[in-house]
Amino acid sequence: MIIDSHCHAGAGFGLRDPWTGQPLFERYLRRASAAGITHSALFANFNDDYAQANRAVARLVASNRRRFFGLAYIHTERDRGRVFDMIRIAVECYGFVGIKVHRHDARISRELCEAARAFALPVLYDVETELGVLDTLTRDFPDLPFIVPHLSSFAENWRSQTAFLDRLQAHDNLYTDSSGVRFFDLLARVVEHCGPRKLLFGSDGPWLHPGVELTKIKALGLSPADEALVLGGNFLRLIGAGFERFAAA
Repeated sequence: MIIDSHCHAGAGFGLRDPWTGQPLFERYLRRASAAGITHSALFANFNDDYAQANRAVARLVASNRRRFFGLAYIHTERDRGRVFDMIRIAVECYGFVGIKVHRHDARISRELCEAARAFALPVLYDVETELGVLDTLTRDFPDLPFIVPHLSSFAENWRSQTAFLDRLQAHDNLYTDSSGVRFFDLLARVVEHCGPRKLLFGSDGPWLHPGVELTKIKALGLSPADEALVLGGNFLRLIGAGFERFAAA
């Protein structure tokens, strides 16, 4: 089992080929299958209505529940006051196993974290180099797993990524994914200094090639047991009861 823990699909900005108009997700699936990736965690991209976008992702997940996991995308400002209900629907109606939040939309909120805690869901939070909030989140919600993609910066801000490693090592409930990390040695340091249980394989599909992103994990030269953690075991552990819902589908 190889799980891509970071893939956009369904609805949102930039998910169609600008030349052909075809959904990029179809190409992603072909590439992922060719690379041996067996499962993908799906969530929307930036959207004006995340309730609608989550429904689109839910339809994809429902089309192949043996292959796809779903995460609920939330805009903490625009969805304020209805976050709990959106997450409840995502879990109870769609079978989703996590939450995605992006600093580009708005900062993560206590309302969202409390809802995530209520449903025992991990939170994938793109901090866009805003690292200070991680100290507060990990302190106030020690039982809640926070996954910070790209080592904190898709824009390849190596200063932020390097500083993030200190926090990743210090906080037990903080994790990261490998998607879009260009500086390979930083990715290696995650395993060397923080351990393989802290890293999840992710591609940031459909824009980045899942096979190329997977090759970075293979290049780390991990033991079979450690590689298995990065390629799926960590994701399954963090979604907890969500895996039981997935397995029962």
